[in-house]
Amino acid sequence: MKGHRTLSERQEVAAEERLYRAILTLRSVEECRAFFHDLCTPAELQAFKDRWSVVELLAGRELSYRQIHERTGVSVTTIGRVARFLDAGQGGYARALQRSQRQG
Repeated sequence: MKGHRTLSERQEVAAEERLYRAILTLRSVEECRAFFHDLCTPAELQAFKDRWSVVELLAGRELSYRQIHERTGVSVTTIGRVARFLDAGQGGYARALQRSQRQG
């Protein structure tokens, strides 16, 4: 987090809540794409896409971190971080993965 923030912790939490609620109003992939392209820098969006690709590959449990790195170009450090959160995070990756797989 950037150190120049002037918002209180309470205001930060409220801003985060408003952001998530705004995301929940989006109704299609196209709306999400437009929102995230407006919200994120190209590098931030690429980082999201890279991490999601890693989640999908880790879920298959067929590839080593090195193989995932070779396939995606994502650093082994980032792959390890994604794996840690996939296995022992707050459940966000697992929940989204499960729901997206159901939707096909």
